[in-house]
Amino acid sequence: MEKYSLRSQLFSCATLAALGLVIIHFAHPQPLAQVLLAGMPWLDQLALGAALGLAIGLVSAVSSLRQPSAEAVQRTTASYARLDLSGWNPAWISLGAGISEELLFRAALQPLIGIWGASLLFLLAHARAYEFHRIDRAALLQASGVLGMALAFGLGFEYIGLLAMMVAHTIIDIVGLLIVRRLAARQGR
Repeated sequence: MEKYSLRSQLFSCATLAALGLVIIHFAHPQPLAQVLLAGMPWLDQLALGAALGLAIGLVSAVSSLRQPSAEAVQRTTASYARLDLSGWNPAWISLGAGISEELLFRAALQPLIGIWGASLLFLLAHARAYEFHRIDRAALLQASGVLGMALAFGLGFEYIGLLAMMVAHTIIDIVGLLIVRRLAARQGR
């Protein structure tokens, strides 16, 4: 099985970030700097984002590692094991996704289409990776989790700030990709 390279992942992230910046520039009444700097002071955002990311990441890790044979865990592992998760790649992929997805879905789209609209688009963007087309119990559980996470990120963006959600998203993804790497290695993927 051919792996998706770090370069292709980061290119996708750069494309999402560029789209977010274009939307903010042309469709928002506030200047870009005001959109990016809104919320609590940056140190508070860093601390809250890290705490949120670590808490959710820990729950995810314990859940996945306690039930590695669960259908949802197996599907997630199979899907994300297609990424090149060697070396530091989980950190780079997670940083790119955390920044670009929050920039697009929270900073650019949420003020225009609301928290539900942005969260549903976030869910749709992750549909292929989580195989939501199957419409079974595992897919519904995963879709509920992704939608719940998107709504939580949306609320965090509103009440804490963009930086906090970028940090939380990045940490959650790092933990998730490290779990995938570990489980995939056990399965010989």
